[in-house]
Amino acid sequence: LAEALAEDAEALAALHDRELTAETIAVLREVGFPANLGQLPKGEQAQQTWRMMAAALPLEADPAELDRLAVDYAAIYLTGAYGASPCESVWLDDDHLACQGPMFEMRKLYAEAGLAAADWRKRPDDHLVLQLLYLAHVLRRAEAPDDLRRLATMMDEHLLRWLPDFAERVSARCEQPFFAVLAGLTFLWCEQLRDLLAERLGEP
Repeated sequence: LAEALAEDAEALAALHDRELTAETIAVLREVGFPANLGQLPKGEQAQQTWRMMAAALPLEADPAELDRLAVDYAAIYLTGAYGASPCESVWLDDDHLACQGPMFEMRKLYAEAGLAAADWRKRPDDHLVLQLLYLAHVLRRAEAPDDLRRLATMMDEHLLRWLPDFAERVSARCEQPFFAVLAGLTFLWCEQLRDLLAERLGEP
């Protein structure tokens, strides 16, 4: 189960990591994304989001469609045009500034796990992609309840404090459905993971 969840987190991170290509879209359709995820949707809202994600995959990855998707990607992850930063600091800092306290807190968590951001100037430590990859890393290596407890604490103190707002903003402002639904799917997947950790640990 931990391996399947780690692969889920890596798959979601990859989709937030870069622009969609025709090859990526073909692979997603081939594997039946998101039905191929190890964590199945729980509840009507999650099930509806999973269905919407499948429907949001372009049928034809023609150049015009890829260009439209690239505009959304750039507005979210590169230019900030949608006001939906993929970095935690922007959401939690009083002045909505990047590279603030959450970035350094995440850096410390990464260091404790033997990890480090490749280049914090290009992608700060509190970026969504890196937080998802951290989930995958810990899930894959968890050997004791304390490992899962640390992961749950990270989600409570970092990822789940800002991800709902990010998902809502992206959903409201995207021109194309793919990234709008992906943001919501990512939040619901993370929320279900947190519920699963609570269940496994026997703690609220």
